[in-house]
Amino acid sequence: MKKAIKHIGVLTSGGDAPGMNAAIRAVVRSALDRKLKVTGIERGYWGLLTGDFHDMDSRSVGNIISRGGTILRTVRCPEFRERKNRDQAYRNILDKGLDALVAIGGNGTSAAAYTIHRELKLPVAVVPASIDNDVYGTDETVGFDTAVNTAVSAIDKIRDTASSHERIFVAEVMGRENGFIAQEVGLCCGAEAVLVPEVKFDLKQICRSLVLGHKRGKVSSIIVMAEGAGDSRKLAAQITKEMGLEVRVSVLGYIQRGGSPTARSRFLAARLGNLAVRALCEGHIAILAAIQKGGFVHAPLSLAVNKTKHIDYQAYKLTYQLAL
Repeated sequence: MKKAIKHIGVLTSGGDAPGMNAAIRAVVRSALDRKLKVTGIERGYWGLLTGDFHDMDSRSVGNIISRGGTILRTVRCPEFRERKNRDQAYRNILDKGLDALVAIGGNGTSAAAYTIHRELKLPVAVVPASIDNDVYGTDETVGFDTAVNTAVSAIDKIRDTASSHERIFVAEVMGRENGFIAQEVGLCCGAEAVLVPEVKFDLKQICRSLVLGHKRGKVSSIIVMAEGAGDSRKLAAQITKEMGLEVRVSVLGYIQRGGSPTARSRFLAARLGNLAVRALCEGHIAILAAIQKGGFVHAPLSLAVNKTKHIDYQAYKLTYQLAL
């Protein structure tokens, strides 16, 4: 017979994403609505190692729905990979009397949560929150929409300058290992080219396309480049050498992580945070709170940990089809 859930811990881990606070709020208040005790864990898995816990009530999450970042804070914790350190975390979990854990974050967060479940047999639920949108098993992660909108807004402004000076701009967005942000941003801002880690690109072909666009009357060109696709400054220098045209680079950087979450990110945070608590209370033991084809479902956390999500290659190709 499965143990009834009476006490839930909640943490945020990995890179911060807009909407994490909204997810914390949803988890805490959904748990309180079910008469559960809620403990906040500071600084992600590092807080589990150090026992940095504090009780949370409804007022603990008041007025945070519109704030970026995370009130529970987050740090990388490579120490958690060592079993002796995890054993200390498990002692802290048991001493605190936690019956389940909700972890809010991306792939690393999911992997660590699944390890806790396997080794301690603790029920865990993950709320996928990552600007990269690369968590397998969910169509979208909390924070992705905000990051995309932030990048699109910035590149729209860059386009104004590019048109005024008749220049080519390379706009570098986040994405060390994948091109989810670049692919969507490129399509949404009408980029002439999108460069992602998943697809090799031909610089000479890109230059030919830029020349063709110039002959058709284009006065500016935007290349959206994921940081993992290469060195944006070297790329700009190569294009200048090939074409003899002025090329500028704009690295958008950490502005994509911050700021007030969009309505979409808040909506996902509320629904997925509530779903995580509900699934645990219904007896599910290792799940990813997910959105799939418009529906909110709990997916096996094992799949999220062991499989890789891929970009939408049709949307990627569409960017080039529309860049006439």
